[in-house]
Amino acid sequence: MDTYKLEVAELALKAGAVIINDQWGLKQDPRLAELAAVKGVPLILMSNQRDKGGYDAGTQRDTAYYDDVMAEVISSLKKSLEQALEVGVPEENIILDPGIGFGKTWQQDLEIIRRLKELEELGRPVLVGPSRKSLIKMVLDLPADDRVEGTAATVAISIANGADIVRVHDVKQMVRVCRMTDALVRS
Repeated sequence: MDTYKLEVAELALKAGAVIINDQWGLKQDPRLAELAAVKGVPLILMSNQRDKGGYDAGTQRDTAYYDDVMAEVISSLKKSLEQALEVGVPEENIILDPGIGFGKTWQQDLEIIRRLKELEELGRPVLVGPSRKSLIKMVLDLPADDRVEGTAATVAISIANGADIVRVHDVKQMVRVCRMTDALVRS
């Protein structure tokens, strides 16, 4: 389940959820890591730069600038990873997400996808969620429900550049894209 609130995560786990996806990488509530450790569930930690400005999808304007967006993402994820490990989340239960579309410009999102291999230094699986995102709108000028090909391209390149997991809307089509991309780059 996607949340950054402890109470929501607790209720979701009681209702049968088996993974916590923290969209703020423990910045909003570090106790999510303690919950993941106690419950023994995987924890996805996302790099979210919305607290530092970033990209406003509504106005399509930049609100912050980073000299090196990937350095910012790696620094953010490294802090989140260290926090989770300190409270006992097993390393094998931690997944990292660079946060496509969360406080970054669409150009920065493209750069992150191109530079995903740099996240290997953190030693954890990488998840990306590029499905139907505004970066595809900005490049192809398409509405959200017509971005399957743009999503397919971002998924394929993400896998080629090191993504281990993708979060998508068009599951049937993207499973095919993932299998084909894996066959090409990870056989």
